[in-house]
Amino acid sequence: MSETKALGLPLLQPSQAQKHVTVNEALVRLDGLAQISLQSRSIANPPVSFVDGDCFGVPAGATGGWAGQDGKLAIASNGGWVFATPQAGWSAWITDEHVRATYVQGDWRSGMIAGAPSGAASLFETIEADHSLTEGGSQLVGLDIPATSMIFACSARVVEEITGTATSWTLDLDDGTVTFGTGMGLAAGSYCTGLLSQPTAIYAGKSVRISPDGGEFSGGRLRLAAHVYRIDLPV
Repeated sequence: MSETKALGLPLLQPSQAQKHVTVNEALVRLDGLAQISLQSRSIANPPVSFVDGDCFGVPAGATGGWAGQDGKLAIASNGGWVFATPQAGWSAWITDEHVRATYVQGDWRSGMIAGAPSGAASLFETIEADHSLTEGGSQLVGLDIPATSMIFACSARVVEEITGTATSWTLDLDDGTVTFGTGMGLAAGSYCTGLLSQPTAIYAGKSVRISPDGGEFSGGRLRLAAHVYRIDLPV
């Protein structure tokens, strides 16, 4: 046995020279794999700038120094990379997405709250978007609710004051079937919790819309988040 089963840490061998090299490699792996924080799981080419200890999830089709390491974890060490194979059930924080993901069936799956051996899963996700208001009336905010999901809320905050002749604003789905808030404030810092009294099933994808009350928009910026439950089917 040359390495440990779970983390793949190299083991010292009898009469081995330069034991410190093996020990240091094991420490680098342990530092990267304990309380895993992945800088990204979507970058296919190794970054030019990194710090020893930075850890990445290598996606399919990786190139350069990560070629042939699809699905593994790349840990920066001494200006290069060491690789480790993630095990089912490992959990990691994905830094560039601000989400926690679980390694299941060869993939990092975010938002997973329950799963089954067949691959069926329940997921809860927060989908975020910023929107700069354009002159005029109702407009889509670039926040899409995926098909076959269930929406619990759509929250929003005014990042830059909303200007124009409107006295307030309304947030709803583009078909008007669900309203998240109406009579919302215009000043920076104003917000809409958008919590629905009953979650709403979305069978075909829909978009979120903002509309002015009592006038029109001329400017402003909002940050919005859809709070969504989604399922993965069994395979």
